[in-house]
Amino acid sequence: MSHTVCLTYDFDAVAGWTSAGMPEYRSWGVYGAETCVPRLLDLHDRTGVPSTWFVPGHTIESFPEAAGEIHDRGHEIGHHGWSHDPLPSFGSKEAERRDFVRGIEAVEELTGETPTGFRNPAGGFSEHTVDLLREFDFEWDSSGTERDLRPYYLREPDTVESGEPYRRGEPTDIVTVPVPWHRDDWLQLFPVASDPQFVSYGHEPDVFHRWRTELAWTREHVEEGVLTLLLHPQCAGRAPFVAELEAFVDDVKDMPETDFADVSTVVSAFST
Repeated sequence: MSHTVCLTYDFDAVAGWTSAGMPEYRSWGVYGAETCVPRLLDLHDRTGVPSTWFVPGHTIESFPEAAGEIHDRGHEIGHHGWSHDPLPSFGSKEAERRDFVRGIEAVEELTGETPTGFRNPAGGFSEHTVDLLREFDFEWDSSGTERDLRPYYLREPDTVESGEPYRRGEPTDIVTVPVPWHRDDWLQLFPVASDPQFVSYGHEPDVFHRWRTELAWTREHVEEGVLTLLLHPQCAGRAPFVAELEAFVDDVKDMPETDFADVSTVVSAFST
């Protein structure tokens, strides 16, 4: 049985703080772009491990040198909206489409290619998101949690009505590579003591112990399992996380029949 680990980054920079209504913390976004992205790219250069970066158009336009370095060093760039605003907050399909289009154009300007992969910027889909993914020919998504260790096909919006049973939507041909929240560094390790994102500060070795334990279970129980980590530069690029991440990468590279891949490679293998 072969197994795959995907290292994915949400490079939100200042956009993440602004969309969350916490612009007073935007210096963290600058720190992520100017200090942490170079550290992480150097780590990937040393280890030769591929990665996928989801970058809002706002970040691409605000920090073009950092975004350009990610692309120039051979890493995959996925669509992450333009503004990083939550998709349900747009209120209409047309407003959400405008943000989609501006984000796509920013990625095209950066890479010369139209993005085929997507991750929602700040929470769940709206009722229009699946239609927009189809409209713009996205092949895959990495937002959902319907499974944890295997890709699956994204579904049409489900139906939830008062007094009625839950009804799932029909499958689409868009592949989802899941990323459960317990594999999100931000939710476990970033010390934000303010609404709406109050989280407690964890201990880096404990987090990586959980991820190692989950990978060991995956290798024993799941055929062709995929473990996807969701990382943020302003969290993952700081000490001691970046050292723990490199140690984790080195451990995985020593495991038989286990390797790293970007998300598109996982999708291609699943689709064939």
